[in-house]
Amino acid sequence: MFGYDVRCCDYCQCSIVAGQRWVREKLYDPGSTNRGAAYRHFHAEVFDGEEVSCWEKYWMEREIVRTGVTGRNTGNEQGIRLVA
Repeated sequence: MFGYDVRCCDYCQCSIVAGQRWVREKLYDPGSTNRGAAYRHFHAEVFDGEEVSCWEKYWMEREIVRTGVTGRNTGNEQGIRLVA
């Protein structure tokens, strides 16, 4: 009997099929009592009609939240980017 490890992209919620490139992110939760590792899976390939992969979209959104870029300070970010 063969076991199938079905993975689902945590960004787009679509299946990651055999042969597709994918990325696995390990989640660290120091407060967890569970000794097993937890992971998120993402498509690493760019789909037709898209400019970036699910993995890249996830990281871009995460960086936007982390840096607090909003409509109010995007001009400042642009100015900093041009100077740097």
